[in-house]
Amino acid sequence: MPIQQLPGHLINQIAAGEVVERPASVVKELVENSLDAGAGDIHLDILAGGGKLIRVRDDGSGIDKAELALALARHATSKINSLEDLEAVVSLGFRGEALPSIASVARLVLVSRAAGTDSAWQVEADGGEITSPRPAAHPQGTTVEVHDLFYNTPARRRFLRTERTEFGHIEKWLRRLALSRPDVAFTLTHNRRAVLQLPAAGTAEQRLRRIAKICGDALAEQALYLEHETEGIALSGWIGLPTYNRSQPDQQYWFVNGRSINDKTLSHAARHAYRDVLFHGRFPAYVLNLTMDPTAVDANAHPAKHEVRFRDGRRVHGVVSQAIETALGETRPGGHAAAPASIVSHASSGQRSMPLPTSGHAGPAAVREALSGYDVLSGAATALRMDTEPGDIPPLGFALAQLSGVYILAENRDGLIIVDMHAAHERITYEKLKRSFDDKALVRQPLLVPVSVAVAESEADLVEHSTAGLEQIGLVIDRAGPTSLVVREVPALLKGTDVESLLRDLLADLAQSGQSNRVEDVSHNYLATMACHHSIRANRLLSLDEMNALLREMESTERADQCNHGRPTWTAISMAELDRLFQRGQ
Repeated sequence: MPIQQLPGHLINQIAAGEVVERPASVVKELVENSLDAGAGDIHLDILAGGGKLIRVRDDGSGIDKAELALALARHATSKINSLEDLEAVVSLGFRGEALPSIASVARLVLVSRAAGTDSAWQVEADGGEITSPRPAAHPQGTTVEVHDLFYNTPARRRFLRTERTEFGHIEKWLRRLALSRPDVAFTLTHNRRAVLQLPAAGTAEQRLRRIAKICGDALAEQALYLEHETEGIALSGWIGLPTYNRSQPDQQYWFVNGRSINDKTLSHAARHAYRDVLFHGRFPAYVLNLTMDPTAVDANAHPAKHEVRFRDGRRVHGVVSQAIETALGETRPGGHAAAPASIVSHASSGQRSMPLPTSGHAGPAAVREALSGYDVLSGAATALRMDTEPGDIPPLGFALAQLSGVYILAENRDGLIIVDMHAAHERITYEKLKRSFDDKALVRQPLLVPVSVAVAESEADLVEHSTAGLEQIGLVIDRAGPTSLVVREVPALLKGTDVESLLRDLLADLAQSGQSNRVEDVSHNYLATMACHHSIRANRLLSLDEMNALLREMESTERADQCNHGRPTWTAISMAELDRLFQRGQ
């Protein structure tokens, strides 16, 4: 075939292949247009899973009569005007492809009334032909109706799944969009039956109620509110407590400057922040909004705008991971529950600090030295209880007894507290070990026999460009050839570890997210094992003073709600629950 110019309608259909994958893609594009128009109330009506009808109605700013037909023209937009605008996109849509692409594979009706005008106007598109505007009845805002999706592209229509499956994708996307904009009301119907009704949420309590409606009550009841800003990057939203975890990453929602996206850098940062508090193979849940300078984010990295590209992914990763990790540090008795300052100060007064190693390398011997002589079960609890004011009861209360040599029973203001003493002591010991070695200068251990590792040339290049950063975490690696690396020094704490496996895991992290916490993670795993071996064992009898000392240490230790493996360390049974159990007052 000779080279020829493609007809405009075919160009739109090709573009539709990138933008309009299924009915849910249409819903995403249309609802994002409504949000860009400043809508405060959006209604969606779906018939037959979106194959027969998709109607999106909003109360936004509307479209002027003279611009209606232009709205259906390819690459016509009101959102960017120059390359500078493209590099600092603040709207959800900006390419001007969505409406013409949708109109090329469906019968489309566009009705709109612009703000400040007295009448509404309507245009229709069918097979690439656009009608002239004609008067219509419509309040301020816009309604877009998409009939018979893929009617003129039967091959695409045959790829659609069942009506139920397609509507499931629509509902999933709308829930994501509703989480990104709690200030907007959403209503969704399917086959004229109301499926989802979400009023606008202005207060924090209302926003949490929306999360409960979309993600379930369990997450809302076990969520921490996070708000952090540093280096021009603001992170806010809700993170699930480690006790609320999933078998799949199905409740992980990221929004960057209001845009719902999937991003490996952000997912890796969150996973790293939760590394010390979750079972292996379990996933955290969160709804997080990242706000930053639009010029530092490339929103044009994906045709359907599912992904973004950060100008400095490493900095974003560090800020996000540190913010989440700091918030999780408050998952301790009385931490996220905003315990009174008087309780916190009392709890701190009974704390014994872990002695730092005074000499030697930070290796196994140093760990044993740090553990020697350390006993959380000090007699300081007696003085603590005597000094406590009558009304000041610590979050975990005071010990009553020990059950089967495994659990501590305590009483606080609300009822009964049950503590797994081994799990609790394991977390306390682990956190103290981490602080001990994190505060010390890193000591490197030269390998008696350097380890040679064969890698891909691109991986060798990656290491060569990261030499300074690797030395900061205790690794000295030389390039011995185009596809060969030699590991000469490792952190002293990791002497004896599988150096080749460590290097390969580190390279995989660097290739995926631009940075790696692999050495830190392996070091912490070693410390966690040591903490487990040096914690209180079952059937050890404790005095009341020893039990109270353990409770006070828990209240002042970060992440004390879970042990190193993600298991809960304590639980509470309120007096009301006990009364119901024994049918008191009935």
